[in-house]
Amino acid sequence: MRARSYGWRGSQKAIARLKGAVSEIKAVRRRDPVAAGEGVVSLAERIWPAFEQIDTSTGALGSAVNRTLESLIPILIAAPADEEIRAEWLERVYDAINEDGVQYLFPISERFGEIAVYPGLTSTYADRDIDMIRMAWSDRTAFGFVATDTLCLSCLLEAGRTDELFALLDLRQNRMWSDDRFGAEALVRQGRLEEALVFAEERLALERQGYNQSEIGRFCENVLFLLGRRDEAYARYRLSGGRGSTYVAIWRDLVKRYPERDPREILVDLIEMHGNRGKWFAAAKDAGCFDIALQCAADLNVEPATLVRAARDFRDRDPTFAANVALQAIEHYLAGRGYEPSPRDAEAAMSHLHHSAQYAGKLGWAHQMLERLLADKTGKDLLMHDLFSRMKTHIEDG
Repeated sequence: MRARSYGWRGSQKAIARLKGAVSEIKAVRRRDPVAAGEGVVSLAERIWPAFEQIDTSTGALGSAVNRTLESLIPILIAAPADEEIRAEWLERVYDAINEDGVQYLFPISERFGEIAVYPGLTSTYADRDIDMIRMAWSDRTAFGFVATDTLCLSCLLEAGRTDELFALLDLRQNRMWSDDRFGAEALVRQGRLEEALVFAEERLALERQGYNQSEIGRFCENVLFLLGRRDEAYARYRLSGGRGSTYVAIWRDLVKRYPERDPREILVDLIEMHGNRGKWFAAAKDAGCFDIALQCAADLNVEPATLVRAARDFRDRDPTFAANVALQAIEHYLAGRGYEPSPRDAEAAMSHLHHSAQYAGKLGWAHQMLERLLADKTGKDLLMHDLFSRMKTHIEDG
Protein backbone atom coordinates (compact mmCIF):
# COMPACT_ATOMS: atom_id res chain seq x y z
CA MET A 1 0.00 0.00 0.00
CA ARG A 2 2.86 2.39 -0.78
CA ALA A 3 2.18 5.54 -2.81
CA ARG A 4 1.96 4.88 -6.57
CA SER A 5 2.97 1.27 -6.05
CA TYR A 6 0.43 -0.11 -8.58
CA GLY A 7 0.39 0.29 -12.34
CA TRP A 8 -2.73 0.97 -14.35
CA ARG A 9 -3.52 -2.78 -14.56
CA GLY A 10 -3.00 -3.42 -10.86
CA SER A 11 -6.68 -3.68 -9.93
CA GLN A 12 -6.76 -7.37 -8.95
CA LYS A 13 -3.55 -7.12 -6.96
CA ALA A 14 -4.90 -4.07 -5.13
CA ILE A 15 -8.14 -5.91 -4.31
CA ALA A 16 -6.10 -8.76 -2.84
CA ARG A 17 -4.13 -6.31 -0.71
CA LEU A 18 -7.38 -4.79 0.60
CA LYS A 19 -8.60 -8.23 1.64
CA GLY A 20 -5.33 -8.81 3.44
CA ALA A 21 -5.61 -5.46 5.22
CA VAL A 22 -9.13 -6.28 6.42
CA SER A 23 -7.99 -9.63 7.81
CA GLU A 24 -5.02 -8.05 9.56
CA ILE A 25 -7.08 -5.27 11.15
CA LYS A 26 -9.78 -7.66 12.33
CA ALA A 27 -7.18 -9.94 13.86
CA VAL A 28 -5.62 -7.03 15.76
CA ARG A 29 -9.03 -5.87 16.99
CA ARG A 30 -9.42 -8.95 19.18
CA ARG A 31 -6.46 -8.03 21.37
CA ASP A 32 -6.14 -4.26 20.83
CA PRO A 33 -9.20 -2.45 19.43
CA VAL A 34 -7.49 0.96 19.59
CA ALA A 35 -4.63 -0.33 17.44
CA ALA A 36 -7.24 -1.71 15.04
CA GLY A 37 -8.80 1.75 14.83
CA GLU A 38 -5.37 3.17 14.07
CA GLY A 39 -5.06 0.56 11.34
CA VAL A 40 -8.31 1.70 9.71
CA VAL A 41 -7.11 5.30 9.70
CA SER A 42 -3.74 4.29 8.29
CA LEU A 43 -5.42 2.30 5.52
CA ALA A 44 -7.72 5.21 4.66
CA GLU A 45 -4.68 7.47 4.30
CA ARG A 46 -2.97 5.04 1.94
CA ILE A 47 -5.82 4.14 -0.43
CA TRP A 48 -5.70 7.08 -2.85
CA PRO A 49 -1.89 7.47 -2.96
CA ALA A 50 -1.48 3.73 -3.57
CA PHE A 51 -4.28 3.31 -6.13
CA GLU A 52 -3.91 6.65 -7.93
CA GLN A 53 -2.52 5.16 -11.17
CA ILE A 54 -4.88 2.17 -11.43
CA ASP A 55 -7.46 2.07 -14.22
CA THR A 56 -10.83 1.94 -12.42
CA SER A 57 -13.08 1.81 -15.50
CA THR A 58 -14.46 -1.66 -14.66
CA GLY A 59 -15.65 -0.53 -11.24
CA ALA A 60 -14.19 -3.63 -9.56
CA LEU A 61 -11.66 -1.73 -7.48
CA GLY A 62 -14.17 0.93 -6.42
CA SER A 63 -16.58 -1.79 -5.27
CA ALA A 64 -13.78 -3.52 -3.36
CA VAL A 65 -12.84 -0.29 -1.60
CA ASN A 66 -16.50 0.27 -0.64
CA ARG A 67 -16.80 -3.25 0.77
CA THR A 68 -13.53 -2.81 2.66
CA LEU A 69 -14.54 0.46 4.28
CA GLU A 70 -18.06 -0.70 5.09
CA SER A 71 -16.60 -3.65 7.01
CA LEU A 72 -13.95 -1.53 8.80
CA ILE A 73 -15.86 1.65 9.69
CA PRO A 74 -17.71 -0.07 12.58
CA ILE A 75 -14.30 -1.04 14.01
CA LEU A 76 -13.18 2.59 13.85
CA ILE A 77 -16.38 3.83 15.48
CA ALA A 78 -16.25 1.25 18.27
CA ALA A 79 -12.55 1.69 19.08
CA PRO A 80 -12.31 2.88 22.74
CA ALA A 81 -9.96 5.76 21.96
CA ASP A 82 -9.93 8.85 24.15
CA GLU A 83 -10.87 12.24 22.71
CA GLU A 84 -7.29 13.28 22.03
CA ILE A 85 -6.50 10.16 20.01
CA ARG A 86 -9.79 10.35 18.13
CA ALA A 87 -9.19 14.02 17.31
CA GLU A 88 -5.85 13.02 15.75
CA TRP A 89 -7.57 10.26 13.75
CA LEU A 90 -10.26 12.62 12.49
CA GLU A 91 -7.71 15.16 11.31
CA ARG A 92 -5.79 12.52 9.39
CA VAL A 93 -8.95 11.17 7.77
CA TYR A 94 -10.11 14.72 7.00
CA ASP A 95 -6.86 15.38 5.14
CA ALA A 96 -7.14 12.05 3.29
CA ILE A 97 -10.69 12.94 2.13
CA ASN A 98 -9.49 16.29 0.82
CA GLU A 99 -6.67 14.64 -1.11
CA ASP A 100 -8.79 11.76 -2.47
CA GLY A 101 -8.93 12.14 -6.24
CA VAL A 102 -11.91 9.86 -6.98
CA GLN A 103 -13.82 9.83 -3.67
CA TYR A 104 -12.71 6.36 -2.63
CA LEU A 105 -13.33 7.52 0.94
CA PHE A 106 -16.95 8.55 0.39
CA PRO A 107 -18.22 5.81 2.78
CA ILE A 108 -16.14 7.41 5.54
CA SER A 109 -17.48 10.87 4.68
CA GLU A 110 -21.04 9.54 4.98
CA ARG A 111 -20.39 8.35 8.53
CA PHE A 112 -17.89 10.95 9.68
CA GLY A 113 -20.28 12.23 12.34
CA GLU A 114 -20.51 8.73 13.84
CA ILE A 115 -16.75 8.27 13.63
CA ALA A 116 -16.23 11.52 15.54
CA VAL A 117 -18.05 9.96 18.55
CA TYR A 118 -17.47 12.90 20.91
CA PRO A 119 -20.09 15.71 20.58
CA GLY A 120 -17.44 18.42 20.69
CA LEU A 121 -15.53 16.85 17.81
CA THR A 122 -18.74 16.34 15.83
CA SER A 123 -19.65 20.03 16.11
CA THR A 124 -16.08 21.11 15.32
CA TYR A 125 -16.13 19.33 11.97
CA ALA A 126 -19.71 20.40 11.27
CA ASP A 127 -18.55 24.02 11.54
CA ARG A 128 -15.18 23.62 9.87
CA ASP A 129 -16.20 23.99 6.22
CA ILE A 130 -19.86 24.97 6.47
CA ASP A 131 -19.29 28.57 5.37
CA MET A 132 -17.32 27.42 2.33
CA ILE A 133 -20.07 24.92 1.45
CA ARG A 134 -22.75 27.61 1.79
CA MET A 135 -20.79 29.84 -0.56
CA ALA A 136 -20.22 27.07 -3.13
CA TRP A 137 -23.83 25.86 -3.10
CA SER A 138 -25.23 29.41 -3.25
CA ASP A 139 -23.35 30.25 -6.43
CA ARG A 140 -25.81 29.74 -9.29
CA THR A 141 -23.28 30.65 -11.96
CA ALA A 142 -20.98 27.68 -11.46
CA PHE A 143 -20.98 24.16 -10.08
CA GLY A 144 -19.58 24.32 -6.58
CA PHE A 145 -17.75 21.28 -5.26
CA VAL A 146 -16.35 20.94 -1.77
CA ALA A 147 -14.69 17.62 -0.96
CA THR A 148 -15.95 17.70 2.63
CA ASP A 149 -19.62 18.53 1.96
CA THR A 150 -20.89 15.04 2.82
CA LEU A 151 -18.65 15.00 5.88
CA CYS A 152 -20.28 18.26 7.07
CA LEU A 153 -23.82 16.94 6.50
CA SER A 154 -23.02 13.80 8.47
CA CYS A 155 -21.73 15.86 11.40
CA LEU A 156 -24.76 18.17 11.36
CA LEU A 157 -27.02 15.12 11.49
CA GLU A 158 -25.16 13.48 14.38
CA ALA A 159 -25.00 16.80 16.25
CA GLY A 160 -28.77 17.15 16.01
CA ARG A 161 -28.51 20.49 14.19
CA THR A 162 -31.50 19.77 11.97
CA ASP A 163 -32.42 23.37 11.11
CA GLU A 164 -28.91 24.10 9.87
CA LEU A 165 -28.88 20.83 7.97
CA PHE A 166 -32.07 21.65 6.06
CA ALA A 167 -30.99 25.25 5.47
CA LEU A 168 -27.80 23.95 3.89
CA LEU A 169 -29.64 21.38 1.76
CA ASP A 170 -32.00 24.08 0.47
CA LEU A 171 -29.03 25.91 -1.03
CA ARG A 172 -28.15 22.99 -3.26
CA GLN A 173 -28.87 23.80 -6.89
CA ASN A 174 -28.86 20.18 -8.07
CA ARG A 175 -30.58 18.04 -5.44
CA MET A 176 -29.08 14.59 -4.95
CA TRP A 177 -30.19 11.76 -2.70
CA SER A 178 -26.63 11.32 -1.42
CA ASP A 179 -27.16 14.71 0.28
CA ASP A 180 -30.92 14.64 0.89
CA ARG A 181 -30.76 11.32 2.69
CA PHE A 182 -29.28 13.15 5.69
CA GLY A 183 -32.38 15.35 5.81
CA ALA A 184 -34.65 12.32 5.51
CA GLU A 185 -32.77 10.55 8.32
CA ALA A 186 -33.00 13.67 10.50
CA LEU A 187 -36.80 13.60 10.19
CA VAL A 188 -36.87 9.93 11.15
CA ARG A 189 -34.75 10.57 14.24
CA GLN A 190 -37.18 13.31 15.29
CA GLY A 191 -40.07 10.86 14.98
CA ARG A 192 -41.52 12.76 12.00
CA LEU A 193 -42.00 9.57 10.01
CA GLU A 194 -44.81 10.75 7.74
CA GLU A 195 -42.79 13.84 6.82
CA ALA A 196 -39.74 11.70 6.15
CA LEU A 197 -41.80 9.47 3.86
CA VAL A 198 -43.18 12.44 1.91
CA PHE A 199 -39.71 14.00 1.71
CA ALA A 200 -38.19 10.80 0.29
CA GLU A 201 -41.07 10.13 -2.10
CA GLU A 202 -40.75 13.64 -3.53
CA ARG A 203 -37.09 12.96 -4.21
CA LEU A 204 -38.01 9.60 -5.74
CA ALA A 205 -40.39 11.32 -8.17
CA LEU A 206 -37.66 13.77 -9.19
CA GLU A 207 -34.92 11.18 -9.52
CA ARG A 208 -33.54 11.11 -13.04
CA GLN A 209 -32.57 7.94 -14.89
CA GLY A 210 -33.30 5.79 -11.85
CA TYR A 211 -29.79 6.31 -10.49
CA ASN A 212 -30.77 6.28 -6.81
CA GLN A 213 -34.29 4.89 -7.07
CA SER A 214 -33.39 1.60 -5.41
CA GLU A 215 -31.78 3.32 -2.42
CA ILE A 216 -34.64 5.80 -2.01
CA GLY A 217 -37.16 2.98 -2.32
CA ARG A 218 -35.35 1.05 0.39
CA PHE A 219 -35.51 4.09 2.68
CA CYS A 220 -39.25 4.50 2.05
CA GLU A 221 -39.77 0.81 2.72
CA ASN A 222 -37.97 1.08 6.07
CA VAL A 223 -40.07 4.09 7.08
CA LEU A 224 -43.24 2.17 6.27
CA PHE A 225 -41.90 -0.66 8.44
CA LEU A 226 -41.55 1.82 11.32
CA LEU A 227 -45.11 2.98 10.70
CA GLY A 228 -46.33 -0.63 10.87
CA ARG A 229 -47.51 -0.58 7.24
CA ARG A 230 -45.71 -3.67 6.00
CA ASP A 231 -48.32 -4.66 3.40
CA GLU A 232 -48.05 -1.22 1.84
CA ALA A 233 -44.26 -1.44 1.91
CA TYR A 234 -44.36 -4.76 0.09
CA ALA A 235 -46.89 -3.59 -2.48
CA ARG A 236 -45.04 -0.37 -3.31
CA TYR A 237 -41.34 -1.02 -2.76
CA ARG A 238 -40.59 -4.72 -2.94
CA LEU A 239 -38.95 -4.30 -6.34
CA SER A 240 -36.44 -1.78 -5.01
CA GLY A 241 -36.37 -3.29 -1.52
CA GLY A 242 -34.69 -6.52 -2.48
CA ARG A 243 -30.91 -6.27 -2.64
CA GLY A 244 -28.29 -8.63 -3.93
CA SER A 245 -25.81 -9.21 -6.71
CA THR A 246 -27.76 -12.20 -8.06
CA TYR A 247 -31.42 -13.05 -8.56
CA VAL A 248 -31.15 -15.68 -5.83
CA ALA A 249 -29.73 -13.09 -3.43
CA ILE A 250 -32.56 -10.65 -4.21
CA TRP A 251 -35.17 -13.32 -3.48
CA ARG A 252 -33.44 -14.40 -0.26
CA ASP A 253 -33.18 -10.80 0.90
CA LEU A 254 -36.91 -10.22 0.43
CA VAL A 255 -37.77 -13.51 2.15
CA LYS A 256 -35.69 -12.34 5.10
CA ARG A 257 -37.30 -8.88 5.13
CA TYR A 258 -40.84 -10.25 4.83
CA PRO A 259 -40.85 -13.46 6.89
CA GLU A 260 -44.64 -13.27 7.19
CA ARG A 261 -45.05 -13.84 3.44
CA ASP A 262 -44.93 -17.10 1.51
CA PRO A 263 -41.52 -17.41 -0.21
CA ARG A 264 -43.29 -18.81 -3.28
CA GLU A 265 -45.52 -15.73 -3.46
CA ILE A 266 -42.46 -13.48 -3.27
CA LEU A 267 -40.79 -15.44 -6.06
CA VAL A 268 -43.83 -15.21 -8.33
CA ASP A 269 -44.14 -11.48 -7.68
CA LEU A 270 -40.46 -10.90 -8.44
CA ILE A 271 -40.70 -12.78 -11.72
CA GLU A 272 -43.78 -10.81 -12.74
CA MET A 273 -42.17 -7.47 -11.86
CA HIS A 274 -38.67 -8.10 -13.21
CA GLY A 275 -39.54 -10.32 -16.15
CA ASN A 276 -36.66 -12.27 -17.72
CA ARG A 277 -38.02 -15.54 -16.35
CA GLY A 278 -34.99 -17.61 -17.29
CA LYS A 279 -32.78 -15.68 -14.89
CA TRP A 280 -34.94 -16.77 -11.94
CA PHE A 281 -34.29 -20.50 -12.37
CA ALA A 282 -31.75 -20.72 -9.54
CA ALA A 283 -34.03 -18.81 -7.17
CA ALA A 284 -36.98 -21.07 -7.98
CA LYS A 285 -34.78 -24.15 -7.50
CA ASP A 286 -33.52 -22.92 -4.14
CA ALA A 287 -37.09 -22.10 -3.08
CA GLY A 288 -38.12 -25.69 -3.78
CA CYS A 289 -40.63 -24.46 -6.38
CA PHE A 290 -39.69 -27.05 -8.98
CA ASP A 291 -42.72 -26.41 -11.18
CA ILE A 292 -41.73 -22.75 -11.49
CA ALA A 293 -38.09 -23.76 -11.93
CA LEU A 294 -39.01 -25.92 -14.93
CA GLN A 295 -40.94 -23.01 -16.46
CA CYS A 296 -37.85 -20.86 -16.01
CA ALA A 297 -35.66 -23.61 -17.47
CA ALA A 298 -37.71 -23.50 -20.68
CA ASP A 299 -37.18 -19.76 -21.12
CA LEU A 300 -34.89 -18.61 -23.92
CA ASN A 301 -32.81 -16.44 -21.56
CA VAL A 302 -31.74 -19.23 -19.23
CA GLU A 303 -28.08 -20.23 -19.26
CA PRO A 304 -27.83 -23.97 -20.16
CA ALA A 305 -24.72 -24.39 -18.04
CA THR A 306 -26.80 -23.41 -14.99
CA LEU A 307 -29.27 -26.16 -15.85
CA VAL A 308 -26.48 -28.71 -16.22
CA ARG A 309 -25.17 -27.88 -12.74
CA ALA A 310 -28.68 -28.20 -11.29
CA ALA A 311 -29.14 -31.58 -12.98
CA ARG A 312 -25.86 -32.71 -11.42
CA ASP A 313 -26.87 -31.50 -7.94
CA PHE A 314 -30.34 -33.07 -8.01
CA ARG A 315 -29.77 -36.29 -9.89
CA ASP A 316 -29.82 -38.33 -6.68
CA ARG A 317 -32.01 -36.08 -4.51
CA ASP A 318 -34.80 -35.61 -7.07
CA PRO A 319 -33.96 -37.57 -10.22
CA THR A 320 -37.22 -36.73 -12.02
CA PHE A 321 -36.57 -32.99 -11.66
CA ALA A 322 -32.94 -33.47 -12.63
CA ALA A 323 -33.89 -35.41 -15.77
CA ASN A 324 -36.32 -32.71 -16.89
CA VAL A 325 -33.74 -30.01 -16.27
CA ALA A 326 -31.09 -31.94 -18.22
CA LEU A 327 -33.51 -32.31 -21.14
CA GLN A 328 -34.11 -28.57 -21.14
CA ALA A 329 -30.36 -27.97 -21.18
CA ILE A 330 -29.98 -30.31 -24.14
CA GLU A 331 -32.79 -28.53 -25.98
CA HIS A 332 -31.06 -25.18 -25.46
CA TYR A 333 -27.73 -26.54 -26.63
CA LEU A 334 -29.36 -27.97 -29.75
CA ALA A 335 -30.83 -24.54 -30.47
CA GLY A 336 -27.38 -22.96 -30.28
CA ARG A 337 -27.98 -21.12 -27.02
CA GLY A 338 -25.62 -20.63 -24.11
CA TYR A 339 -22.32 -18.89 -23.53
CA GLU A 340 -19.54 -20.66 -25.45
CA PRO A 341 -20.87 -24.22 -24.92
CA SER A 342 -18.32 -26.99 -25.28
CA PRO A 343 -18.56 -30.73 -26.00
CA ARG A 344 -17.80 -31.31 -22.32
CA ASP A 345 -20.96 -29.37 -21.36
CA ALA A 346 -23.01 -31.47 -23.75
CA GLU A 347 -21.52 -34.70 -22.39
CA ALA A 348 -22.32 -33.61 -18.83
CA ALA A 349 -25.95 -32.85 -19.74
CA MET A 350 -26.34 -36.26 -21.40
CA SER A 351 -24.66 -38.04 -18.49
CA HIS A 352 -26.93 -36.41 -15.91
CA LEU A 353 -30.01 -37.16 -18.01
CA HIS A 354 -29.13 -40.84 -18.33
CA HIS A 355 -28.20 -41.24 -14.65
CA SER A 356 -31.29 -39.41 -13.35
CA ALA A 357 -33.71 -41.16 -15.65
CA GLN A 358 -32.26 -44.55 -14.79
CA TYR A 359 -32.44 -43.76 -11.04
CA ALA A 360 -36.06 -42.61 -11.41
CA GLY A 361 -37.04 -45.64 -13.50
CA LYS A 362 -37.83 -43.44 -16.51
CA LEU A 363 -35.08 -44.37 -18.92
CA GLY A 364 -37.49 -45.24 -21.71
CA TRP A 365 -39.27 -41.92 -21.32
CA ALA A 366 -35.95 -40.04 -21.40
CA HIS A 367 -34.84 -41.77 -24.61
CA GLN A 368 -38.21 -41.04 -26.21
CA MET A 369 -38.01 -37.34 -25.28
CA LEU A 370 -34.45 -37.16 -26.54
CA GLU A 371 -35.48 -38.81 -29.80
CA ARG A 372 -38.11 -36.12 -30.32
CA LEU A 373 -35.55 -33.36 -29.76
CA LEU A 374 -33.20 -34.93 -32.30
CA ALA A 375 -35.88 -35.70 -34.89
CA ASP A 376 -36.12 -32.16 -36.25
CA LYS A 377 -32.90 -30.52 -37.46
CA THR A 378 -34.59 -27.26 -38.43
CA GLY A 379 -32.98 -24.32 -36.64
CA LYS A 380 -30.64 -26.62 -34.76
CA ASP A 381 -26.93 -26.29 -34.12
CA LEU A 382 -25.79 -29.10 -36.44
CA LEU A 383 -22.54 -29.72 -34.58
CA MET A 384 -24.39 -30.12 -31.29
CA HIS A 385 -27.05 -32.20 -33.02
CA ASP A 386 -24.43 -34.58 -34.35
CA LEU A 387 -22.71 -34.75 -30.96
CA PHE A 388 -25.91 -35.60 -29.06
CA SER A 389 -26.92 -38.13 -31.71
CA ARG A 390 -23.60 -39.96 -31.35
CA MET A 391 -23.82 -39.90 -27.55
CA LYS A 392 -27.38 -41.25 -27.66
CA THR A 393 -26.31 -44.10 -29.94
CA HIS A 394 -23.33 -44.83 -27.69
CA ILE A 395 -25.56 -45.01 -24.59
CA GLU A 396 -28.14 -47.23 -26.28
CA ASP A 397 -25.37 -49.59 -27.46
CA GLY A 398 -24.34 -49.93 -23.81
